[in-house]
Amino acid sequence: MKSENEEGSRKGAEARSVLDACCGSRMFWFDRSDPRTLFVDRRNERHVLPDVSSKGGSRELIVAPDVQADFTALPFEAESFWHVVFDPPHFERNGARSWVGLKYGTLSGDWREMLRRGFAECFRVLKPGGTLIFKWCADEIPVGRILELTPERPLYGHKSGKNSRTHWIAFIKLCASAPLREETKQPGFSPTLRRGDAEAASEGVCTR
Repeated sequence: MKSENEEGSRKGAEARSVLDACCGSRMFWFDRSDPRTLFVDRRNERHVLPDVSSKGGSRELIVAPDVQADFTALPFEAESFWHVVFDPPHFERNGARSWVGLKYGTLSGDWREMLRRGFAECFRVLKPGGTLIFKWCADEIPVGRILELTPERPLYGHKSGKNSRTHWIAFIKLCASAPLREETKQPGFSPTLRRGDAEAASEGVCTR
């Protein structure tokens, strides 16, 4: 018999096309309750953090995911989402109970294996033709060392932040397992859009 969290995970994946695999307090979202998105995090907690820029000198940090789960073992079927956001912890030297640790999370233990499994899980639940956005702050660990943890090839990226240390990197899940059509193997083949291909493409179906 499925647990309440497992059943909620299944229904959530069926109803929404976007996954934030480690949402934290949803800081960069325009709409923190975006109905298209399923927000996941291993934490479910609230903290009051000092903040001199806020009225009263503090602000509340709320981590309240739709589904509480670890990104190394996502409770969703394969190929469930069209778009996945992967923004894992990126600091190794900040204590888990520090202001930064509470806000962004902390890397500990065999974090390389954790991130390797996280990448694999995010691509597992991504539909063929879907996109993944990976966010990484390189204040402590260069982004190149992190990209070595996945065999997937990034498409392009962008740097942001005061010192351009935050990287936003885009991936796409190609239909690598789909067999090539027989005609594509012939010399001089030129691809054309065949009847049904446009409809299939609009539905995200791999047709090659």
